[in-house]
Amino acid sequence: MTPDAEPAHRVSRGGTRVVVGLGNPGPEYDDTRHNVGWWVLDRFAYDHEFEPFERRRARLETARRLGGRTVVLVKPRTYMNRSGLALTALGRIGGFDAEADLLVVTDDANLDVGRVRFRPGGGAGGHNGLRSVTSALGTPDYARLRVGVGTKPPGEDLSGWVLSPMPAEDEDVVTALLPELSGAVAVWAEEGIETAMNRFNR
Repeated sequence: MTPDAEPAHRVSRGGTRVVVGLGNPGPEYDDTRHNVGWWVLDRFAYDHEFEPFERRRARLETARRLGGRTVVLVKPRTYMNRSGLALTALGRIGGFDAEADLLVVTDDANLDVGRVRFRPGGGAGGHNGLRSVTSALGTPDYARLRVGVGTKPPGEDLSGWVLSPMPAEDEDVVTALLPELSGAVAVWAEEGIETAMNRFNR
């Protein structure tokens, strides 16, 4: 590999892909910026006719076969800062490789509303949910789909910003994106992170 070459990302060899949407449980959080990951999972589940999410100890989960592989959707119920606790069961999936087989969908308060960023790994970027997931997995090498929810105004507390509802005009932008984001998750599941980045990052 030359110094300027892009690193090759691991290709999934297992039969299962896991998509984790980060958010907080409870109706008081449903329309907050921090729950955009759950919005994307709900749309994906609707578009692909998944069964309703079932309650597990630390998560809500549903799964079905799509395109020759099993796709598992997971919503942690542990609250954002402890999201990683819901992922401890992933190691029991035969052949599971977090780098190739896991996608975490999350809000991003460092991106303008409606910006979309697939990444193959990296830091938490100040996001406590990603920090918890990385700690639980013991690696930052897993794919993320980050959805812009708007950068916080100067002087605003970050926690208060992401836990507050979006203005109607911002929510409309994200809601209008959900069909595309659902399609983006499907592309990642079928074709991997490189294709998803090339097609959807903006």
